[in-house]
Amino acid sequence: MQQDNMGRLEALLFASGEPLGVPQLAELLGLNKPQTWELLGLLQEEYKSEKRGLELREVAEGWQLCTKASHHEMILQLAGTQELKLSNAAMETLAIIAYRQPVTRTEMEAIRGVSVDGVVNTLLEWELIAEAGRKDTAGRPILYKTTNRFLEVFGLKALKDLPAMPDILAEDAAKHPQQLSLLEMDETGTPAAETDAVPGAVDNSLLGEEDVKEDK
Repeated sequence: MQQDNMGRLEALLFASGEPLGVPQLAELLGLNKPQTWELLGLLQEEYKSEKRGLELREVAEGWQLCTKASHHEMILQLAGTQELKLSNAAMETLAIIAYRQPVTRTEMEAIRGVSVDGVVNTLLEWELIAEAGRKDTAGRPILYKTTNRFLEVFGLKALKDLPAMPDILAEDAAKHPQQLSLLEMDETGTPAAETDAVPGAVDNSLLGEEDVKEDK
């Protein structure tokens, strides 16, 4: 029975991608907290074997499966040989982060109207975005920003070279002008949605293309 529960625990952690807290894990597994803690300890010990490429970490008040640090360089090599393919949802979320950074997941979801957990994990995995501290509000949610890799992939010298604000952000900015990011302002302080497109290396396909190819 314990082995079955460890398998169920492993499946939950793998499917989530996000850190899961003990209370949530206990509820999903139908176990009490002490039993869940015991399973986490057993699974963590199992992953310490040199034969395993993953490890179980306690992060952000939860537990998460991660690749071992010793394999980081190899994983980066794999990423460098693959074509970067992002869904429309990921591209849309990436645009929101680019124009509104630093931004929380909740703020992204308010604009898109759907959960962004999966796509944010994908963007983190591809190192197109990174954590940028925590917002000084209730719960102190994590803030996200774009990375230098984002600039490289999209052929931008700097964030100021982004094209005009996509429609989805222009509409939100019109509804909530007090939430405008500095990236949405031109040098005169006018919202970018009301100005001509900013010259840059990419166009509004930032929201429309599914595949982004890297030059290697």
